[in-house]
Amino acid sequence: MANSNISLLKEKRFLPFFITQFLGAFNDNIYKNTLLIIIAFQLANANTLTNLAAALFIFPFFLFSAFAGQLADKYEKSALMRKIKAFEIFVMCFAACAFYFDNTQYLLGVLFLMGTQSSFFGPVKFAIIPQHLKEHELVAGNGIVEGGTFIAILLGTIIAGPLVQLENSTKVISVIVIVLAILGWFSSQFIPEAKASDKDLKLNYNLFTQTWRTLKIASEQRVVFLSILGISWFWALGAVYLTQFPSYAKNVIGGDESVVSVLLAMFTIGISIGSLLCSKLSADRVELGLVPFGSIGMCAFGIDLFFAGSATFTGELQSAGDFFANLLANGSYLRVMIDLILIGVFAGLYVVPLQAIIQQQSNPRYRSRIIAGNNILNSLFMVSSALFSILFFQFSDSIPHLFLCIALLNIVAAAYIYSLVPLFLIRFIVWMLINTMYRIKEKNIGNIPHSGAAVVVCNHVSFVDPLIIAACSPRPARFIMDHNIFKNPFLSWFFKTIDAIPIAPKHVDAAIYYAAFDAISDALDNNQLVCIFPEGKITYSGEMNEFKDGIVKIIQRNPVPVTPLALKGLWGSFFSRKDGQAMSSLPVRFFSKIGIVAGDTVAAEDVTASLLFERVQTLRGDAL
Repeated sequence: MANSNISLLKEKRFLPFFITQFLGAFNDNIYKNTLLIIIAFQLANANTLTNLAAALFIFPFFLFSAFAGQLADKYEKSALMRKIKAFEIFVMCFAACAFYFDNTQYLLGVLFLMGTQSSFFGPVKFAIIPQHLKEHELVAGNGIVEGGTFIAILLGTIIAGPLVQLENSTKVISVIVIVLAILGWFSSQFIPEAKASDKDLKLNYNLFTQTWRTLKIASEQRVVFLSILGISWFWALGAVYLTQFPSYAKNVIGGDESVVSVLLAMFTIGISIGSLLCSKLSADRVELGLVPFGSIGMCAFGIDLFFAGSATFTGELQSAGDFFANLLANGSYLRVMIDLILIGVFAGLYVVPLQAIIQQQSNPRYRSRIIAGNNILNSLFMVSSALFSILFFQFSDSIPHLFLCIALLNIVAAAYIYSLVPLFLIRFIVWMLINTMYRIKEKNIGNIPHSGAAVVVCNHVSFVDPLIIAACSPRPARFIMDHNIFKNPFLSWFFKTIDAIPIAPKHVDAAIYYAAFDAISDALDNNQLVCIFPEGKITYSGEMNEFKDGIVKIIQRNPVPVTPLALKGLWGSFFSRKDGQAMSSLPVRFFSKIGIVAGDTVAAEDVTASLLFERVQTLRGDAL
């Protein structure tokens, strides 16, 4: 994995927090999974009770998240975490009492209290990450947290099956959950201070009006809100899989309690791998292109899981050992295992960038409340998924058909989200296209500001220069381009989708010229990244052309930092003008090596066309 993943786990600013949230997730899942197994194998109306249990755990997220978001913004976060972990100890003592009296109603009530505790922990958990981590560490940090959470789910899952089979299972479970709660509280004592983001906030104790206000705050930024919707859909899908695994193991595969642990283990291992892979695949930047990549994988292997679950199994009640023994003898077992792992891997690739987007682009003052809004919608989607599953089982008792149904719904949901935010899909297409055509060597790309208004200037070698920059940039950029290319009937839709800004020489079309500068100014006023090729045209010789003074006019109007960028190795490619018109002959170079280098950012007051030319030329070096 990326070095950043390893190094963060050595940091005092991150490790105690990670241990605290890990132990909490571990504890939750030991209790939840043992209870679900007891319901599935020992009680009547198992399908209904299983989904009721899931709904009881999730409902507090809808009920209390808005108030929890207020607390997380108003108060110092580490102290708040310690109080929440103290409440967890109380909840687990109540769980021990419920086990002692063998009372199903009390056991289900504990799930509600656990959900309440988690609903208060969630906003603090995700809001504290950007306060303790640097911006380029967000993807790695979220990947570790997400991966750790699902490893905790895995461990809780693995332990749950054997625990239920013990002679004194309820006593052992009671001791374990209490001890883990105490250890979580202890580790929280070492979490560094994280100052309140809005200490003057006046608390609204009306849960319903505050819920509406929280959702309104979360919806103010389009990309953030749609990222929240994407995360909520992920949890809805995950809830269906996790909730149905006990019944799937028993009624479809013909397995006992230990097989439930195997299925959940495969799924959670996959999510952990996918989450930790995010920082590696994205080079530690928030890469939107991973989101559609992840959703495509979830759809494909979710559909295949239906066909795998419709196959013939032995029909005998098997242990986990029998399951693994049959992997080679009966390909259906292996197919189920591979499908669950890969659904998890692509789910991790899907959700981690969305979480990082929310943290990166949310207003710090309202960040906890926005995350609370995320939790509210998560709960609504998860409760809806539980109700959907209950309704589905009124018409069919086929769990494979339920899995097929949600996989098909995932296709519809993904298509809808990407129609609203096509940038997600475009980033994926661009990333795939460029990395298929070229081997890109990046250097100092982190010099491009990860947030705030900024301008990037670059030499212009070929027609694919914007795509290469877009594929490597740590954030989406708005490109300034020739108005004639922008109007191309075959490509105009694409340029409009990526919010490119057309420009024309003043003497050719003054209206377009002035409109371009207005659009650039608006983009910078909205803290966007703008990319310009100051040469004004693609080189005919391989050498750089003089930089025009348009960049100076931009900075005079909007004094923002400028990052010089140089492209290397593209001269002579199919898309360059070497030997005449570009793209006029058959391509002869495939998967060739190119370079992209970023220099030190230039302050607005130091910007001149000649200085930027010299910086880019130096970065370019011997590019021929």
